[in-house]
Amino acid sequence: MILLHCTSAYPAPMEDMNLRTLQRLAAENDVVVGLSDHSMGVTASVAAVALGAALVEKHFTLNRADGGVDSDFSLEPEELARLVRECHDAWLALGSESFDETPSEIINRDHRRSLYVVHDVKAGEAITPANVRSIRPGYGLAPKHHPDVMGRTAKRDIARGTPLDWDLLN
Repeated sequence: MILLHCTSAYPAPMEDMNLRTLQRLAAENDVVVGLSDHSMGVTASVAAVALGAALVEKHFTLNRADGGVDSDFSLEPEELARLVRECHDAWLALGSESFDETPSEIINRDHRRSLYVVHDVKAGEAITPANVRSIRPGYGLAPKHHPDVMGRTAKRDIARGTPLDWDLLN
């Protein structure tokens, strides 16, 4: 069973869609939710998918100009195709709860900054702003760790140009 949220206005104004209701309906009824969408365009349907809707019901017409009771808020073929694409993209964009690097982020490491040793550091020597900087590419520690590494000492000699890593520090 799928429980559909619906704003019974024809067409339904965006400000009356109350799409946050979808999450409440799902939680309170322990069901899969969807949207019966009578708004203009595809925006509300795409937003509903982003909020957990597993199904979207939308009126369809081959040609809005032909008229009909629901024609004003019905989608024509090219709009329906757009709805399907954008809902699918919204679903893909949800991904998972993760802070891990994604494959596309790994590919772009060359464009990111990270911490690098910019002057040779001897074993036991302190890490300072003079010998470590945030530069490209992104193969060292993230720049957010800059304050954390300052004042720590090198476990071994570290050559200029080495990406900084926790294993190099005491």
